[in-house]
Amino acid sequence: MSDKDEYIMVLEFLEHGHSDGRDDRVAQGIGKDNYSLLEVVMREDERPKGGEELYIGDGDRDKVEFIKRRIGYDELTGNAQKELKYVLQELISQKEDEFVDFYNEATPVTPRRHAFELLPGIGTKHMQALLDEREKEEFESFEDIKERVPSVPDPQKTVNDRILEELKGETKNKLFVD
Repeated sequence: MSDKDEYIMVLEFLEHGHSDGRDDRVAQGIGKDNYSLLEVVMREDERPKGGEELYIGDGDRDKVEFIKRRIGYDELTGNAQKELKYVLQELISQKEDEFVDFYNEATPVTPRRHAFELLPGIGTKHMQALLDEREKEEFESFEDIKERVPSVPDPQKTVNDRILEELKGETKNKLFVD
């Protein structure tokens, strides 16, 4: 994982800026790799749609003029917050292998707490069931996890919920958000 996102997924485009008088043509988005919430200023003729991928890396940016700032979850517009859930689902689907690797490689984070227990809906019994099952054979997919450990909450939704918790600042330890 690099320390800077190269691409964001657009959550909302504010053609006339914010209602508080800031008039930059900005898009709010989430980084594809580090899940950073960012606000970017768009080039004059660009009007990105929700879910659109924009390049924000160090090279020539065709649609984004510059990265304005990193923002917190509570600074997202209401529409951007709603869109975030769907964009995250798409990002998690695209990176399923990485998240399945988390299920295959997760370890204790403290002597008393395992990384699995930091996921919403996963307690000691679910953690043990996941550990027992992955000891037999590594998980291949979210579907494989669901089939082999049916008592565990949906692994894709669990990851999604955890990332949202991290973005909202509701967690002490970060598993996925940089």
